[in-house]
Amino acid sequence: MTSPTAASAPFFVVFNRASGRGDRDALGPAVEAACTAAGRRCELMPVTQSGQLPDVAREAVRRAQAVGGIVVAAGGDGTINCVAQAVLGSGCRFGVLPRGTFNYFSRTHGIPAELDAALQVLLREQAMPVQVGLVNGRVFLVNASLGLYARLLEEREGWKRQFGRSRFIALLAGMRTLLRGHRSLQLDVELQGKTWQARTPTLFVGNNALQMEQVGLPEAQAIDAGCLAGVTLKPVGRWALLALLARGIFGRMGDADEVQSFGFQTLTVKARRFGASRIKVAADGEVLKMALPLRFEVAPEPLLLIRPAGMAPERREVQA
Repeated sequence: MTSPTAASAPFFVVFNRASGRGDRDALGPAVEAACTAAGRRCELMPVTQSGQLPDVAREAVRRAQAVGGIVVAAGGDGTINCVAQAVLGSGCRFGVLPRGTFNYFSRTHGIPAELDAALQVLLREQAMPVQVGLVNGRVFLVNASLGLYARLLEEREGWKRQFGRSRFIALLAGMRTLLRGHRSLQLDVELQGKTWQARTPTLFVGNNALQMEQVGLPEAQAIDAGCLAGVTLKPVGRWALLALLARGIFGRMGDADEVQSFGFQTLTVKARRFGASRIKVAADGEVLKMALPLRFEVAPEPLLLIRPAGMAPERREVQA
């Protein structure tokens, strides 16, 4: 069977009714209307129960493979991550309709947050290869972390459930976490055949150039060059951490002596605490326990993402 071209391939749209923005009930009709107007077939695949998303994503991939279709994730970075996990390595093209709070993955690739504009990208643009990060085989598109940053994300979700989803709520939650204090991780880090001991509040691994640029870290260039970006902090007190948060807000974190950053393609991390076999890791905002050692790496093959060509306008603005 000859696979359909990008201009005629059907869409299989996975979206999560169990969480996310309040406009999720309007998403389906908007997608159907845009596809009908363009003469394209689409199949909506809603997730209605918590925990159902991975199964629905795998089913979308199966159906897309059978007819040369395109798998589309509609949601925030967590939903997009889960669908990307199913798509990676399948040979399917991947589309995104961003509906989250931060939308870093879509923003770094120039996909607009407005639904109508994102649909036009999906209907008109071509698939291009984009880099994927892996931690112990699990996909991350934006970042993966352990220690303080993972704890911050975990506590932020509790605030969002209680007070709603917004960047202001996320900032308040982060400040509260930093003020409560923290314990440093004691890690053995292996990079390019060399091992060193690191005592740090957090290890952050980025795969999103826009996020790096916005906080003022130079490793955005490493990501553009096909690497991941590692970031550690020297052990500091809570007020110094708040000062670092302020630097990040104003795009000046790279100037801080307490911040160490580096690019890499493969990184192995072990805990020096006796008996530790698992550790909490946050991957694109979802916190889970993973077995040690941790292996961070660039995935051997990319996602084929439907996106506008060239650098995203938001990245050009940050660099200007």
